Amino acid sequence: MTQFLDRILPLGVAILLAGSAAAQDVADRIYTGGPILTMEDGQPRVEAVAVKDGRILAAGPLSELALLRGEATEVFDLEGRAMVPGFVDSHGHVVMGGLQAMAANLLAPPDGEVTDIASLQERLRSWAEGNRAFVEGAGMIIGFGYDNAQLAELRHPTRQDLDAVSTEYPVMIVHQSGHLGVANSKALEMAGIDASRENPEGGVIRRDSTGAPDGVLEEYAFFEALIPLLGGLGPEGLAAFAKAGSELWASYGYTTAQDGRSSGAVVETLKAIDAEGALAIDVVAYPDVLEARDYIAANVSKLYSGNVRVGGCKLTIDGSPQGFTALRDRPYYDPVGDYPPGYAGYAAVTMEQVQAAVDWCYENGLQILTHANGEGASDMLIAAIGVAQETYGDPGNRPVLIHGQFLREDQVDSYRDLGVFMSLFPMHTFYWGDWHRDHTVGPVNAENISPTGWLRERGMMFGTHHDAPVAFPDSMRILDATVTRRTRSGDILGPGQRVDVMTALKAMTIWPAWQHFEEESKGSIAPGKLADFVILSDDPTAVDPEQLDRLSVLVTIKEDAVIYRAERDERKTELRMSPFATDPETAERLLHAMYEGFGRL
Repeated sequence: MTQFLDRILPLGVAILLAGSAAAQDVADRIYTGGPILTMEDGQPRVEAVAVKDGRILAAGPLSELALLRGEATEVFDLEGRAMVPGFVDSHGHVVMGGLQAMAANLLAPPDGEVTDIASLQERLRSWAEGNRAFVEGAGMIIGFGYDNAQLAELRHPTRQDLDAVSTEYPVMIVHQSGHLGVANSKALEMAGIDASRENPEGGVIRRDSTGAPDGVLEEYAFFEALIPLLGGLGPEGLAAFAKAGSELWASYGYTTAQDGRSSGAVVETLKAIDAEGALAIDVVAYPDVLEARDYIAANVSKLYSGNVRVGGCKLTIDGSPQGFTALRDRPYYDPVGDYPPGYAGYAAVTMEQVQAAVDWCYENGLQILTHANGEGASDMLIAAIGVAQETYGDPGNRPVLIHGQFLREDQVDSYRDLGVFMSLFPMHTFYWGDWHRDHTVGPVNAENISPTGWLRERGMMFGTHHDAPVAFPDSMRILDATVTRRTRSGDILGPGQRVDVMTALKAMTIWPAWQHFEEESKGSIAPGKLADFVILSDDPTAVDPEQLDRLSVLVTIKEDAVIYRAERDERKTELRMSPFATDPETAERLLHAMYEGFGRL
């Protein structure tokens, strides 16, 4: 026993403590001293959590868990802060999230400072100057996150706007949706895009009055131009993106990330950096089913290789609702731009491709995640899954709808009946809620974007996501948007679709763990599960819901190891990890708990 305990505890009690610890499992660490939200309905809150070998040994009253303390057991004092399970990414792109972390930040407030094209140009110039080694090494200038809906001009920048930044280097900027981008003249030239180039299938090359490309590229036109440029970064550049992305996810409390619409090369890069010990979180990858079937078939697994596994397939049917490329079942309300009457968006793939992809996944028992934003895209997906289930039955593959921004209520019923897990995007209510109300779907239908209320009325689980790098993987912004549905302007978009805080937390923890077939090991604080935790600045169930976006992630813990610690803790006090917490208040609390525990023996 420590000298500290020998001085305070009577000798007989010290002997009893040592004997009881030796007679049962001894914890490596005990977490206590603040509210602990478990996401377990039978025990939603506990006083303490004991951990051994990276897994949860017990969760419950401190008086009971104190009996699991041995001489080497450490005590992690939460100091009043809240602890929840590690967040599970219901949908994101962790490797491309490195682009968000490393490229010029072109986001609008509150996440950036770009408000017009002039400030966008200045941000690119200053970033290029401050990252001269990257620019010269990669041979390009890249920016991420501009949003024409938030620019004063209410238009996309053009190649001429980017030529004003540089004509020496190719310049590529990525729209916040990730489905559009703008290239300068040099980048267009390198991509082989000129007036004679036809639109690719599932994409659009926007043109000026002369027929020449104006620099704006939609969907597959954008992907075909961007990917070769990023390919110039080489394996080291891709690895840097992956490392930066995983670190960004961890900083927002994610202990499991997703790499949606991945590729074999990206998965192999993730495995390589994991082998180097540089990947602190788990990553589940879903390669594109239209491009990587052989790789998927050879590598899919429910078991991790280190911290990486291939979980199944990704299919993309349509595009971006805020960019007017999502496929609707009716015309857009008031689209901003040069669109023909009755314009309703378009599909990025054919119905034949959708059916073939879904059939292949069902035939092989593979999980499929499908990006479908508009009602028209959901009609295609519902039809395809219906045919596949009639043909192959239900292989237990837990198909997932990604986004579902614009849905009819009958489509929610269809997804429920087909057993489709819905990963929704309530952050849209904050970032683009006003835009949807005024331009994409109109004030009536905007009330029901990301209809979490409809799902709960039907008793359905669901996930909520950030789709980073579309937005920062900001867990507290997701929580706030799901609960309040407040837009940038302060409007409440669809009060009937709001859910309570605990439901919103489950949609970030235990339900997406189920989505990934990992509910037995992640998503809640229960014995046997991984010791993946997040420590928040306050209890999200105790604060004013309007303050949820002001909560912060202070510590992220993966399998009982701290992988992120915030520097912005306003209280300036360090969370202690020690053989025994020796501050008088903590010692008194733990000793009292031990005495209570002895009385139960």
